[in-house]
Amino acid sequence: MKQILFSGMIGLILSLVGTPALIKLLARQGYGQYIRDDGPKAHHSKKGTPTMGGIAFILATLIAYFATKAITGDTPTASGLLVLFLTAGLGLVGFLDDYIKVVKRRSLGLRAKAKLAGQSIVGLVFAVLALQFHDDRGLSPASEKLSFVRDFSWSIGPVLFVIFAYFMIAATSNGVNLTDGLDGLATGASVMAFGAYTFIGVWEYTQSCAYFISATGACYDVRDPLDLAVVASALMGSCFGFLWWNTSPAKIFMGDTGSLALGGALAGLAICSRTELLLIMLGGLFMIITLSVIIQVGSFRMTGKRVFKMAPLQHHFELKGWSEVLVVVRFWIIQGLCVAVGLGLFYAGYRTG
Repeated sequence: MKQILFSGMIGLILSLVGTPALIKLLARQGYGQYIRDDGPKAHHSKKGTPTMGGIAFILATLIAYFATKAITGDTPTASGLLVLFLTAGLGLVGFLDDYIKVVKRRSLGLRAKAKLAGQSIVGLVFAVLALQFHDDRGLSPASEKLSFVRDFSWSIGPVLFVIFAYFMIAATSNGVNLTDGLDGLATGASVMAFGAYTFIGVWEYTQSCAYFISATGACYDVRDPLDLAVVASALMGSCFGFLWWNTSPAKIFMGDTGSLALGGALAGLAICSRTELLLIMLGGLFMIITLSVIIQVGSFRMTGKRVFKMAPLQHHFELKGWSEVLVVVRFWIIQGLCVAVGLGLFYAGYRTG
C-alpha cells in the first residue's frame, strides 16, 4: 500500500512545482489559448493564457509511477504500463492538436480525420495488447467479457472486444475534452474519478480471487489491481497539483493534451479493472455533458431549433447568468454525487456476489 501513497504524493509535488515552470516556458514561447468568437463573452479575457498544460500532469504521473517502482523495488505490471501508454499516447495526439492551434493560429487544430486516426491507432493498439500478457493464472490486463462491477459470464470475443474498447476510449476521451472549457472543471471532476479508481484497485486487490473468497462467494479476477490503484493515485495526485494553477482564474489550461490523456486514463482503468459499464456512473459528469452536445446537435438537425443556449452544457448555464465559479462548483457536486453512487453500486455488487 506504500506504493499508492508514494505515487500520489510524488505526482502531487511534481505537478504542483512543475506546472508554474511550464507556465513560464509556454508564455515565453507565446503558446496561448485561442478563444472562439461565438463563445461566452466572459471567456474573451482568457485569450493568450498558456495552454497544453496537460504536459505537466502527464509527465508528473509517469515520473511518479516509475519513481515509486524504483523506491519500493517493485516491478511495473502489464496493466499499469498499458494504462500509462494509453494516457501518454492520447496526450501526444492532443499535443499535436494544441500545437497546431497555438502555432498555426488555427482554432480547429488537427484536421478531424488526422485526429481520429491518431486516437484510433493508440486506442486499437491498447485494446489488442490488453488481451495479451497472461499471468500465471491465465489473466490478461483486459477481458473479452463485458463488465459492470466485474466480468459478466459471457464473452464477446476478441474482435468485438477490440471494437468496443476503441469506442469506449474514444467516447471517454472526447467526453473529458468536451467538459474542459471552464477553469478547473475537468481537472476537479477527474480527481474524483481517479480517487474512485484508487479505491476500486485497492478493494479488488484485497478481495482478489487469487487468495480470498467472501462469505457471499464474491471475489475479483483482475490481473494487477494494486498496480492500477498506483496508476490512479499518481493521476489523482498529479491532477490535484495541476488544479492549484488551473482553478479560477486559471494560469494555464490543460488543452487537448490533457483532456484526451485523462479520458484515455479513465477508459484504460475501467477496462483493466473490469468496471467498463460502471464508468458511465463514475464519469457521470462527462456523460451528461456529452449527452448535452448530442441532444443539441440532434435537435438542431431534426427541427432547426436548439435545446440549450449553447453546448456543451456548462456554457448554457454561463449564458443564463451563472458565474463561471458557480457552474464549476455545482458541476463538481454533480460529479461527486455520481462517484458516490458509482462506488455504492460497486460495493453492492460485491455484497450480492
